[in-house]
Amino acid sequence: MPGRVESLDLRVRSRALGRSWGPRHGNTMAQLDSEVKEECLREDLKFYFMNPCEKYRARHQIPWKLGLQILKILMVTTQLVRFGLGNQLVVAFKEDNTVAFKHLFLKDYSGTDEDDYSCSIYTQEDAYESIFFAISQYHRLKNISLATLDYGENEDNRIGLKVCKQHYKRETRLSSNETLNIDSDIEIDCVLLDLPTLSESSQAWKQSAFFRLEFYRLLQVEISFHLKGIDLQTIHSRELPDCYVFQNTIIFDNKAHSGKIKIYFDSKANIEECRALNISGSTQKNTQYVLVFDAFVILICLASLVLCTRSIVLALRLRKRFLDFFLEKYNRRVCDTGRWEFVSGWFVLVIISDLMTIVGSILKMEIKAKTLTNYDLCSILLGTSTLFVWVGVIRYLGYFQAYNVLILTMQASLPKVLRFCACAGMIYLGYTFCGWIVLGPYHEKFENLNIVAECLFSLVNGDDMFATFAQIQQKSILVWLFSRLYLYSFISLFIYMILSLFIALITDSYYTVKKYQQNGFPETDLQEFLKECSSKEEYQKEPSAFLSCICCLQRRGSDDRLILIN
Repeated sequence: MPGRVESLDLRVRSRALGRSWGPRHGNTMAQLDSEVKEECLREDLKFYFMNPCEKYRARHQIPWKLGLQILKILMVTTQLVRFGLGNQLVVAFKEDNTVAFKHLFLKDYSGTDEDDYSCSIYTQEDAYESIFFAISQYHRLKNISLATLDYGENEDNRIGLKVCKQHYKRETRLSSNETLNIDSDIEIDCVLLDLPTLSESSQAWKQSAFFRLEFYRLLQVEISFHLKGIDLQTIHSRELPDCYVFQNTIIFDNKAHSGKIKIYFDSKANIEECRALNISGSTQKNTQYVLVFDAFVILICLASLVLCTRSIVLALRLRKRFLDFFLEKYNRRVCDTGRWEFVSGWFVLVIISDLMTIVGSILKMEIKAKTLTNYDLCSILLGTSTLFVWVGVIRYLGYFQAYNVLILTMQASLPKVLRFCACAGMIYLGYTFCGWIVLGPYHEKFENLNIVAECLFSLVNGDDMFATFAQIQQKSILVWLFSRLYLYSFISLFIYMILSLFIALITDSYYTVKKYQQNGFPETDLQEFLKECSSKEEYQKEPSAFLSCICCLQRRGSDDRLILIN
């Protein structure tokens, strides 16, 4: 390359002159060395900020990282799709079992939950029948269930059904003069009904004193039991099946003493290793192929992680060279914007995504081998890493001016948008707390802070406005009038003012970027330094457009001396 050769010739020439001229010409030699040093630094800086195709055209350097990132996108996406399809089977199996358990153990369950609980009862007779029905169904489980279920051991390593009741102390009583004396201390009584006890023909357990409920002091009855199941549908996908332990809990809630007992059903499924399971066919072989693919994904991500880390380290070294040279020559520091230009946020994003993919792939391999069962953590890691990988594609689109507008607009508007959201968030939080405390007892969308925040965010986006107005209960005229003032002021403030200003900030940044693209961007110290570069050609002959696009030619031997590859 002429540029590199000429700089080397200057070095050789200066050294030769130094040996022949002697000390009298020391200043001249120092000046020549400074010029050579400056030219080398400028050349390295210019090469660092080139895109992969420009680097190839300049020095025939094959863009290995670009090809590696493209391969990684394909492999990570394929891995995520395969894991997502398997995860869908797991979620569907858990949900189907929960629905089946509700129909099995809840008397007269309609198939649709009532609000946040499953069903409700209103008489003492219904309470006894519902409790005995759940216990009886547990005893007859293998004869009535369509699933492949078995009894599981509880926390005490015993098979059976545990019934606990909470109630106020015995001293609580309803006196004849219509006064209620309450001892707030709560007592908990429990009994374990094992299978032999439930199998007794006389069913003496029903006549025990434990099941003589005093509803005026009863708080709740809790029935808990463990069941084992196996998900055989994964065999059709040529994968090893999962074995589950379901921790089921039925709660009869009478804490309000309102005449209505709410029945809650909760089922927690834990995946465990299947024991004494023999499966023939190609399932095990297919699992090995999946594990090999995941291992290859880990290797690709490790290579990407090493290359990007290396680029950041070399960039920091180059920045130190530039800062020292700039301070030495111009006797001042480089501006902060010029300093941050060396730190590529895209490389940081790639490193984070690679780390998440590696950890997620390891968890996925453990799940496939049935030694771990944390599907949720694995899903979060793989899903987030794939998101970052696809966001990183924008970097390569940014090499084209037509697509670079989005990136530049986001960069320009982000600081102003964050400051604006911080101010608007204070107003939003104020409306959230106010709506929760005032409208919570009268409107289901304002029952707790989380629901209030979601409701207000929906209103900002124009969703479900009329329903929010219409569902307010008119039991209190004062609250009804306040709700109208509250909703009208919030919608008017956030949609007509705050949201419009938010859009205006982004629009202003967009027009600023468009103006800079036409008239030129403000130059930093680094860009002014690079602007002084000579107009000499950096390569003798540009390759064809086809070769420039695919970058398939080998690097020339003289290019091995490059100190930085971005």
